[in-house]
Amino acid sequence: MTYAAHHGDFVPYVGAKASTRSNAVANKAGILRRIFDAIFESRQKQADRDIARFLARSGGRFTDDIEREITQRLLMGNWNARE
Repeated sequence: MTYAAHHGDFVPYVGAKASTRSNAVANKAGILRRIFDAIFESRQKQADRDIARFLARSGGRFTDDIEREITQRLLMGNWNARE
């Protein structure tokens, strides 16, 4: 015999909440996570600035060739915004 669960079977468990103390601890990010997030955000902003400079030098047009070149430079790590 097979049984497929109905969403009504899980109603008592969906509304159950954990204690407020465990939620407060779970919501606060650790020091390493905050450092990682700050580094990631900084590098993302730098990449955005480099791409904006590159697009400005290319006439402001975002063509397939420009997109391909930006992707290649970002993935290979040979980015030089002055080129």
